[in-house]
Amino acid sequence: MDNKNVITGINGPVVTITDTDAFSMLEMVYVGDERLIGEVIDITDKKTTVQVYEDTTGLKPGDIVEGTHSPMGILLGPGIMDNIFDGIGRPLKAIEEISGAFISRGAAVSSLDENRLWNVQLCVKAGDKLSGGSIYATCEETEIIQHRCIVPPDLSGIVESVMPDGQYKVNDTVAVLKDNNGVRHNLTLCHYWPIRTPRPVKKRLPATIPLVTGQRVIDTLLPIAKGGSAAIPGGFGTGKTMTQHQLAKWCDADIIVYIGCGERGNEMSQVLSEFSELIDPKSNRPMTDRTVLIANTSNMPVAAREASIYTGITIAEYYRDMGYDVAIMADSTSRWAEALREISGRLEEMPAEEGFPAYLPSRLSEFYERAGRVKVLSGKEGSVTIIGAVSPQGADFSEPVTQNTKRFTRCFWALDKSLAYARHYPAINWMTSYSEYFSDLDNWFATNYGEDFIRLRQSVNYLLHEEDRLMEIVKLIGSDVLPDDQKLIIEVARVIRVGFLQQNAFHQEDTYVPLEKQKKMMHVIIHLYQKAKVLVSTSIPISRITQTGLFDKLTKMKYDIPNDRLDMFDDYIEQIDTALASISHI
Repeated sequence: MDNKNVITGINGPVVTITDTDAFSMLEMVYVGDERLIGEVIDITDKKTTVQVYEDTTGLKPGDIVEGTHSPMGILLGPGIMDNIFDGIGRPLKAIEEISGAFISRGAAVSSLDENRLWNVQLCVKAGDKLSGGSIYATCEETEIIQHRCIVPPDLSGIVESVMPDGQYKVNDTVAVLKDNNGVRHNLTLCHYWPIRTPRPVKKRLPATIPLVTGQRVIDTLLPIAKGGSAAIPGGFGTGKTMTQHQLAKWCDADIIVYIGCGERGNEMSQVLSEFSELIDPKSNRPMTDRTVLIANTSNMPVAAREASIYTGITIAEYYRDMGYDVAIMADSTSRWAEALREISGRLEEMPAEEGFPAYLPSRLSEFYERAGRVKVLSGKEGSVTIIGAVSPQGADFSEPVTQNTKRFTRCFWALDKSLAYARHYPAINWMTSYSEYFSDLDNWFATNYGEDFIRLRQSVNYLLHEEDRLMEIVKLIGSDVLPDDQKLIIEVARVIRVGFLQQNAFHQEDTYVPLEKQKKMMHVIIHLYQKAKVLVSTSIPISRITQTGLFDKLTKMKYDIPNDRLDMFDDYIEQIDTALASISHI
């Protein structure tokens, strides 16, 4: 070991080594006697700078820094699912066995349980040609997820020998691959991958399939595509975490990766306890069977918070390469940006807006650009959908993290504190939010749910925007001066807001709503509007129409009509026609 590689300066998580050329950029290193994990982030001819992913208390100048000659990465293989990791990919359950309730420094724990036996079925035979991404073995990782062992993307060749089906540990050789240069490579159940390097794909596919969430305001008004990216900005208490919980439970992704990045410890423990109790509605198995949790709370080292985002997206890409649809919930990217700001300040870099580093936009784009629906190297289709929460201070959406996130996401679900305080959940403001996926997804909606789905959505949008415009007048001079046709718009828009957009996550029928029911709910509301509009045009006062109780009845239909009794909507149509016909004949 070269004694030149010693610490000469320490500034929080940032450590410097002078007069050395032993390290390369982004190399993973071990720092000090406790072998704390770090990463080289800056090299000049005079000094090398390392950010340490663990608490640097007790480090001192003269402590040795040891290189690994490999980039910061994570071991990928069976055992990731149904596990909880810290920001740098160490399983918290294994750390707890070593050090108890608090994470000890320098805990050398593998990402995977190296002693666990897996029932492995081999998919290849001697003489088969394999290339990067090819599947050579499978095992049941959980009751609902089949783990497909894939050849590392940079490796190809001919299978020389194969082990029989049976029980193997993650590091056991199950096949031998001979590459084009005659070099033999042992294929185990796992391989190592650098977290900052996107995994390669064969082809990126257009975003033409929606990620169905069962949340009406999202699926109908603000849809997101599989392989898309969305931001959920909102102030304190507006329901960012709750919204992500609903999406994680109900969206039609195969696998969920939940990254708790810099959130409060009690909030993260609530996430862990809730996810362990949730039952996956698709399989009736615990949600944890298809969930990976990365817990990096606000009291954990700040540098590891910065790494947690990359750890999560790398795990997501790994399962995408098996042919799965993966959804990432990042909560919250603002805490990640604050970690960047703190480290940048310690590096004495020139600050940009609000003290954030000048490279904040490029780091955000690097993260969100790793989303996508793709054809993977094996020829299968897979996707990574990124849904990132943003926590702007004081709910100020003009701050740099929110503004830069808007540049790189095509879906913006702005949470409104006035809606949240009025107990309107999800508190997504339909006026300030937007989705750019409409044109990409309209063909799918038209094919699966008919052209009238798009027409109904446009009608609902029109009524909400008209209500917003009319409410400006009402605030100034009151509602009495409005003509009846405009009063009707306000009444119908109230039904849309309360009966359609507001959704109860704790109600058995309302927590998840299939698209067919969403369409029929819109159809009934628009049918009432059109019939009532005809009556109003014949000078029948709006008060007579509201006295029928139809508007109040429609606000409750989300509870009154079960998801498996959609035929009841025909009765509602009939009641509307009968009630309004009786008025017109009076």
